Amino acid sequence: MAVFGWLPLKAVLQTSSVAAVVNARIVTLRSPIDGTVSAKPPQGSTQLSVVHEGDAILHVVNARGDRVRLDDLRRQMSRMENERPSFAAKLAAAETAQQDLARQAAQFRDGRILQLQARIAEIQSAIEAAAARREKAVAAVERASSLIKSGSVSTVEMARLTREQAIAQQTEIGARRRLDAAKVELTAVGSGTYLGDSYNDRPSSAQREEEMRQRASDLRADLAHADAEIDWLTHEIAVEQFHYVNRAEADIKAPVAGRIWEMMTSPGEDVRAGQPLLKLLDCSGAVVTANVTEGVYNRLRLGEQAIFEPNDGSATIQGEIVNLTGASGAPANLAINPDALNKEPYRVTVSMPALNSTGKECAVGRTGRVVFNTDAAKP
Repeated sequence: MAVFGWLPLKAVLQTSSVAAVVNARIVTLRSPIDGTVSAKPPQGSTQLSVVHEGDAILHVVNARGDRVRLDDLRRQMSRMENERPSFAAKLAAAETAQQDLARQAAQFRDGRILQLQARIAEIQSAIEAAAARREKAVAAVERASSLIKSGSVSTVEMARLTREQAIAQQTEIGARRRLDAAKVELTAVGSGTYLGDSYNDRPSSAQREEEMRQRASDLRADLAHADAEIDWLTHEIAVEQFHYVNRAEADIKAPVAGRIWEMMTSPGEDVRAGQPLLKLLDCSGAVVTANVTEGVYNRLRLGEQAIFEPNDGSATIQGEIVNLTGASGAPANLAINPDALNKEPYRVTVSMPALNSTGKECAVGRTGRVVFNTDAAKP
């Protein structure tokens, strides 16, 4: 009688809950895009309700996704790829023409140098001839000067000889001036400048070669710009393609391992972005929700130890008080609303790490009672 009487008395003296249930967080998965829902076959699990972390549960496809920017980028890429061969062909033609004009300018320069060298040689011959005439005239004047005293040479003849001597001297001086001018022209040609009265400082072939070089430089810049534009468009198309795929279709994957608690859509249904699709039970963070009397509640403290005694007779589980919400209810998205435990209005949340699981052994919904630390029973 003492033994059988002690058991009920012990239960009365213990600080315990009125009712308790194993609970877990609910993870709500929403659609990231507008589209049509389709189911994904389970992978690695034979139970349809059990999912592992990273498993694709649903697939949303938006057949009317916005691809305007992607199409614009592709059109720009097509235009640049069509223009690039034209730039390359024009550049090749300009470089060929530049080479031809450069060859013509080089031939003109070489010919001009040979011409000036021949002229210099001609002028030097003329100078030598003028010097010989000058010397002859000087000798004739000297001879006439010695004969004029004897009357063998008339005054008129002496004047003529003197005039011829002056002409010979000036002819020699003029030839030397022409030689200096020819040497100046030769020096200028060597530096790329042409002097003369009938042409510009540079021949037309050299001027056209410079224009063609400038055109080739511009075409080379256009070709480099086209290549840079193509590279940029290639990168932008890849990025926009990635964004378009993300906007056009999306896999709804499980962020945690657990069980499907509630399916809020069905395959073939059109959904909007942000619409809830399903609720996933996070069995890896199981807790025990209990309601207690006001007197017990006021004696409890966060961090105190507690024991969960399942009603099915299985072994007790050690835990710790993590939340005291009183009559306000548990402010959490739990699978089982704490308001369902309506025997007492004061509610306690106890963490039970031993209840955590990631598969079909999730014990959410199991009932029992929570026995708190005996120190809490002291008045």
